[in-house]
Amino acid sequence: MIADDKISQAIQSACNKIAPLWSLKNFVAVNPFLGFSDTSFHQTCAQFRRVNRVDVLMPRGFYKDALSSGFIEDQDLESSLSLVSNLVGASNSVESVKESLDRSAVPQKPKAVVATISEVLDKLSHGNRQLSRTAFMVDEIAKFCASYYDEGQALLSFPLKEQSLYSAWLTLQKFDRNPEFMGISHYRESIAKVPKTPSETIKFVVEALGIPPRAVEDYLYRALFDINGWASYVRHLVWKSELKGEKNDSLVQLLAIRVVWGYALFLERTDETFKREWKLAMQEAAQLPLDHDLSGDKELAIDIVLQEAYELAYQRRFFKSINEVAGAQVPSAAKRPALQAAFCIDVRSEVFRRALEKVCAGAETIGFAGFFGIPLEFTPSGAEQVRDQCPVLLKPAYKATELGNLRKRVSESWRRFKLSAVSCFAYVETFGLLAVFDLISKTFRLSQATAPSVGKIHIQRVTDHDNYFADTQKIQLAKAILQAMSLTKDFAPLVLLVGHGSSTTNNPHASGLNCGACGGHSGEVNAVVLANILNEPVVREGLRLEGQTIPNDTWFLGGLHNTTTDEVAVLGIEQAPSTSKDKIEELQGWLAQAAGLSRNERLPALAPHKKNGAKAEVFARSLDWSQVRPEWGLAGNTTFIVGPRSLTKKIDLGGRAFLHSYDWRSDKDFSVLELIMTAPMVVASWINLQYFASTTNNQVFGAGNKVLHNVTGTIGVIEGNSGDLKVGLPWQSVHNGHNFVHQPVRLNVIITAPIDAMNLVIEKHSSVRNLVNNKWIHLYAQTDEGTVSQRYLGNLKWSVL
Repeated sequence: MIADDKISQAIQSACNKIAPLWSLKNFVAVNPFLGFSDTSFHQTCAQFRRVNRVDVLMPRGFYKDALSSGFIEDQDLESSLSLVSNLVGASNSVESVKESLDRSAVPQKPKAVVATISEVLDKLSHGNRQLSRTAFMVDEIAKFCASYYDEGQALLSFPLKEQSLYSAWLTLQKFDRNPEFMGISHYRESIAKVPKTPSETIKFVVEALGIPPRAVEDYLYRALFDINGWASYVRHLVWKSELKGEKNDSLVQLLAIRVVWGYALFLERTDETFKREWKLAMQEAAQLPLDHDLSGDKELAIDIVLQEAYELAYQRRFFKSINEVAGAQVPSAAKRPALQAAFCIDVRSEVFRRALEKVCAGAETIGFAGFFGIPLEFTPSGAEQVRDQCPVLLKPAYKATELGNLRKRVSESWRRFKLSAVSCFAYVETFGLLAVFDLISKTFRLSQATAPSVGKIHIQRVTDHDNYFADTQKIQLAKAILQAMSLTKDFAPLVLLVGHGSSTTNNPHASGLNCGACGGHSGEVNAVVLANILNEPVVREGLRLEGQTIPNDTWFLGGLHNTTTDEVAVLGIEQAPSTSKDKIEELQGWLAQAAGLSRNERLPALAPHKKNGAKAEVFARSLDWSQVRPEWGLAGNTTFIVGPRSLTKKIDLGGRAFLHSYDWRSDKDFSVLELIMTAPMVVASWINLQYFASTTNNQVFGAGNKVLHNVTGTIGVIEGNSGDLKVGLPWQSVHNGHNFVHQPVRLNVIITAPIDAMNLVIEKHSSVRNLVNNKWIHLYAQTDEGTVSQRYLGNLKWSVL
């Protein structure tokens, strides 16, 4: 017997290892290893091999090619061996690592492997896919989840939605003969034996299967990982409930469903062959795992050495390019800037910022999180559903409602008319022929995306009592945001706040190309809201009394950067004073020129053999129904740089760096540094690790082949016509058909700030401490002159480079 508290602890730990997956409506990047943040990167690689039979690193041939091409050099291998010697042992040398590349890696079976019932049965069927109990079980659970969680795609709604997930499943199993038709005898009788509550069910099954106490958590996590897609989606529902302070045990219920399936499969086989195999599996599971020591798994140890060498090779080249211009950075302009433009820290913004600085020598660009510090719950004009315009780490603090946008109200009403259960038939009968012209226009890419429009926005606070948004609160909010942006003096006549979004067609993962800081939505709303606040006379006066004066002739504007076409729409022009009209017209000219430069830079990576002009090509890709690569999103991201723009202005970062503006000298209590390291840096690591995992093992951590996707429940995609939900990014988001476009390296974070200040943040926040101590990111310090000077080793220790 295993104590109830031990079972409860194992259940909770297993569920916490599942990373959340947001739906297609707001598909934001998530670190797939989020549940392992308190474990080192290397130990996590070992755990995934041992528990899930999954490789986290690239195939051996990838590193062999990197060595053959000269990207990895002997000095990188030497540094790597030194860096991880405590983990992989001292028996390896540069020569032995290189020799290993000439042979096929023979995976060694780690100790304490935990098998599942379906895995043992599949082994006994000698890999026959048609007899695979795992595949059949996953399909059945996935079909049930798709029906239960459907958000309107199905013609008929699920009849038991008022019941809990587990209760609804138990009810349906009384009538489900499909498993028995597939040879799982007495399936319904087996299900009838289990308890009616999820936790009791899990305990019952664990004891019935004889899972060793040491292996219970591993077994439960492995069981969930078999249905990782749906488990991840349910984990996201739990996450959202927890943000609101609510309890949600849906993932425990899904785990109960999964282990009951294992129990039914267990009762199916009573022969000695199966009993013997299961007994051996449980004896193996009872052993003590050695995830912290890879000396017993030499092949994994070599792969880790190669991965570290690959990342060191990248760092060596990248830091050289930074250090070569250190001390020659662009000084701050003595005169007033002609323009200040704040962009999201998204890596795609780096290309456009560089282009804008080129066409307008007097432009000063700023990097800041794309929700512009205002966590909104936004209701668009004409829409019924609200959307969270903030990072998923945050809970909205303000409600914003769009008023008076006739275009959007008409568009939304027309969309509902076309899709409603009754009027859709009238629409086809009445307007069917007219729709042909729209169809032809889109097929031959003759149409063009319309510029966004934002109506008047009413904003209020989210509280339980008084939700009035007082002027004093607006002033304090404005002051805090300007300080966080390092925008406190020398204001330009025009300050453009640029959110970003993407325009694509026939793309289920379209929201993944939008702003992650805005919850997978486009960011023009936040930009316009902040611009409106900063233009209010009462706010200007309040800031002046606080010692922060904005010139009377400074005007703030919202904008939207379409990252697919590189167009930037300037919003709110009609509210601008007449004295700013000429400057706005000049601004639009600069933005058009910068868009052209940006498109020319991006096009070779998108369509190297196209002869059309860059503008025509990128617009065509955004409208092409068959286009699997309308843009590259955040592929290629490798670095997060926190510091003055002057340190990076002379460097072509190639659209690979998140750029966050920061001046530590004006951050007296280092509260801004703390904010950056606990929020934008964490989000950047999520993005980086999602791209990393979708590259190293796309079938497990990615979304597979876009061409084979089918949307299920409007929630996510499956690959083909059955199976689990796919997580992560499609293959076409990281590979161009010939080569990878994303380099699998963990995020390099470079911060211009005192070491002691960074250590204080690390010491205070466990989320940051886990990231840097467990090597999920690489942290570096940069001097005021721009030299990357020190590397964080862990436990608040640094070494000079």
